[in-house]
Amino acid sequence: MLSENLLTLRKQKQMTQEEVAEKIGVSRQALAKWENGETLPDIERCRALAEIYGVTLDALVNYSEREEGLPIPPKGLHIFGIVKIGDKGQIVIPQKARKVFDLHPGDHLVVLGDEAQGIALIKESGLLAMMNDIRKASRDAE
Repeated sequence: MLSENLLTLRKQKQMTQEEVAEKIGVSRQALAKWENGETLPDIERCRALAEIYGVTLDALVNYSEREEGLPIPPKGLHIFGIVKIGDKGQIVIPQKARKVFDLHPGDHLVVLGDEAQGIALIKESGLLAMMNDIRKASRDAE
């Protein structure tokens, strides 16, 4: 997975092996061996590569485009899969999404919509905190 991800991400960023190698302080040949799966980069080089490519270290090392059917998502962005809307409009939020966003049974979510962009969910507590921050900032500006 790592070698495939290194090659795919470098091509997505339209960078040459020389450019990437220079940024992380290795030879082009070393990078080529990593991309071919002949050798593995150390953890510090993996961190640097993840930073250059804008992905998490975990995604760089473990993500499988073949298994997921989608390219590696950029750092901070997620694709959790497809959900089906039930007869009454209910959806089941995938387990991984619940874990990433610390969602638990009984939590309240606010449903936001933009007819051009789609629907978004935000935790009620997060929205309230954001609104309080805005109120405070406007009071401080006065």
